Amino acid sequence: MLYEYEGKLPQIDDTAFIAPNAVITGDVSVGRDATIWYGTVIRGDVAPVSIGNGTNVQDLCCLHQSGGKPLIIEDNVTIGHRVTLHSPIIRKNALIGMDSTILDGAEIGENAFIGAGSLVPPGKKIPPNTLAFGRPAKVIRELTEEDKAEMAANIERYISKGKQYKKMHEQ
Repeated sequence: MLYEYEGKLPQIDDTAFIAPNAVITGDVSVGRDATIWYGTVIRGDVAPVSIGNGTNVQDLCCLHQSGGKPLIIEDNVTIGHRVTLHSPIIRKNALIGMDSTILDGAEIGENAFIGAGSLVPPGKKIPPNTLAFGRPAKVIRELTEEDKAEMAANIERYISKGKQYKKMHEQ
């Protein structure tokens, strides 16, 4: 469900899949082939939310902002089930594991992988091409080419699945 907030209506690319019970409000843009899954809430009522092309925001996620800081998710990012994002920047090709929380002003580098259940505190920067996890998240190691290939394959699976679900819901 899409809702206007203070004159701003979410802008959704025609190729994106939005689950019928996802709630998207206000100044939110969703890019080409992005997927927003069941039970997710995205509120653009404090600052803009930008979700890039090919990005998947999986079931039961909560995306919001504070203090006028935008929430930016670049292209081809995986946001796992039950993730909370609060005004971070997530660079392209990153993966945020299930049940993680990424807080205000944190920045997740390109191709970075945040392990399930992690907490990235306000302002923390996770370098590109690294695996980080924990509460608080700490860098554990560099990603391998195999890690990056699996992350890219996951993006393609979600784009394909999104097209199937979009077609299913249009019937």
